[in-house]
Amino acid sequence: MSDEQQSSQGGGQGQQQARRRRRGRRRSHGPRNADLWRQSQPLDDPQPIIPANDPAAVLRSLGTPPLQGHGALVDYYLATVVERAAGVAAALAATAGLLGSAEGDEE
Repeated sequence: MSDEQQSSQGGGQGQQQARRRRRGRRRSHGPRNADLWRQSQPLDDPQPIIPANDPAAVLRSLGTPPLQGHGALVDYYLATVVERAAGVAAALAATAGLLGSAEGDEE
């Protein structure tokens, strides 16, 4: 039987595989009667955000990324991105009035 005859009869291998894949999928249904517009519990007051002294420290603790021949350059770029993200986060915290300082905790 030719491929054209198989596909016209619905017995093509690709169609059978697609049916098997569809049959194997299970949808996970959440709660059907969930009240999406219910009142939520009030949030606690936000804690002050204290910027890290060295935001790239965790990144450096992981070691050099495994990119042959580009290790030092990648370290520099990743550290720059992390430091910039920390700066943006501190600016957002300051805008919201949540920026704290490490000296404020010692009092």
